[in-house]
Amino acid sequence: MCPLVKIEIKKGKSIEYKKALFNGVHEALVETIKIPDHDRFQRIYELENGNFEYPKTKTDNITLIEIIMFAGRSNHAKKALIQTINKKLSITPGIDVEDIIIILIEPPLENWSIRGKPANEIELGFNIEV
Repeated sequence: MCPLVKIEIKKGKSIEYKKALFNGVHEALVETIKIPDHDRFQRIYELENGNFEYPKTKTDNITLIEIIMFAGRSNHAKKALIQTINKKLSITPGIDVEDIIIILIEPPLENWSIRGKPANEIELGFNIEV
């Protein structure tokens, strides 16, 4: 089970823009915390103007990214993940890093249910200690 990604943006972006968000975040996850490439769980929530309030210092490209993932990655790996997401999204689709906010949420393994069991009771098939 890979990280669960939730991306919030203002409504009105193109399919290509949203695909670039998906790809940039996923590529960063694969490169930095070594999740399997085939394991993708990502969602984009598009918010109407009246449902998205943010500081005037941000632009209409404001992007909030929440990543819920297994606990166990090093601070170095998490820093690399954040830096890589920022770099990739600044290139494509071209979001200024000042408009990207990333939150990493790490519930302990016993708080995840996978294949009907708590995650700490099953063989995950990959190493989370990177």
